[in-house]
Amino acid sequence: MDIDREFLKGSVSLLLLNLLSRGAMYGYEIFQEASRRSAQAFEFKEGTLYPALHQLEKKGLIQSEWRTGENGRERKYYALTPKGRKSARDYEKQWQHLTGAVNAVLGSE
Repeated sequence: MDIDREFLKGSVSLLLLNLLSRGAMYGYEIFQEASRRSAQAFEFKEGTLYPALHQLEKKGLIQSEWRTGENGRERKYYALTPKGRKSARDYEKQWQHLTGAVNAVLGSE
């Protein structure tokens, strides 16, 4: 099922922070992991992913560093800061509250 992009706008930060809460990842790895975990429902476009990562970095929620991979290729890895870990937990709580409220409305007769 295609998901309306408007639904995703407010959840990109939550998804990225949650993905990075399990460890540092580089851009393409984030694409792959989001796609894998969501059964291909989330397939970030570069025009969505990288601006969102830069905004999170600007807010101090993530940090980045260049690392050389096993193949000798340089990759930019993103990781949560302590502030980002707290935000990831807070965003998840807010999301659970919101989805519970929406489900209650949708289930009402």
